[in-house]
Amino acid sequence: MNTVDAKRVLETALICAAQPMAVRELRVLFDDALGSDTLKVLLQELQQDWALRGVELVQVASGWRFQSRPEMREYLDKLHPEKPPRYSRATLETLAIIAYRQPVTRGDIEDIRGVTVNSLIVKQLEDRGWVEVIGHRETVGRPALFATTRQFLDDLGLQSLDQLPVLDDPTGSSNVLEAMASLGNLQGTLEMDGDDVPNRLPLGDEGLSGMDLQEAQQQTQAKPSAETDLRDEQVGAPGGVTGNNL
Repeated sequence: MNTVDAKRVLETALICAAQPMAVRELRVLFDDALGSDTLKVLLQELQQDWALRGVELVQVASGWRFQSRPEMREYLDKLHPEKPPRYSRATLETLAIIAYRQPVTRGDIEDIRGVTVNSLIVKQLEDRGWVEVIGHRETVGRPALFATTRQFLDDLGLQSLDQLPVLDDPTGSSNVLEAMASLGNLQGTLEMDGDDVPNRLPLGDEGLSGMDLQEAQQQTQAKPSAETDLRDEQVGAPGGVTGNNL
């Protein structure tokens, strides 16, 4: 099979795939006749072939996928005017802390946020597929250790945690939130309850809801409440992620 035919096969498989495809999965298309290095070169060539189109080929944590470009989002939203689920500040703060400090326990999160973490928050993030228990800390009570998932990276369009914004001061909780908010602005995927601008992942994926950077800076300067987050979690339940079919 020549290069042109191989690229057509890859292109077709990726366009029709509901989820990102890893290189090892793509090798099956050619009965392992093409090695991983060759496929990566072909995938990079495909990226160039689509460089001037409204759809792009990207690599995320789970593999490769086609998705709409961020500048196309305002037009695609007209086809689906309903807004994606919104998440409270408490939920986004918890997610940001897990993303940057993982693995962490509920106690760790409470120490950073200064409030008791409602169990519904963690369950919401687990149901969304963004966090999971990866073990237990060997201390009194053996509390669960939480970390982010591959789905979390896929939804933000990242290949690894190394692509999260670098923190100037890793010890400051406000820096964690500002960095997460900055990432949301770059990816066009974050929307927090109270923000009127709907942001979504390309081609129908529901985006991670959050706050813009300015709002994050203002809210993280506020004195944390001694109350739990129960009333914050009445905002809405998480929604599922759809595929990236064209």
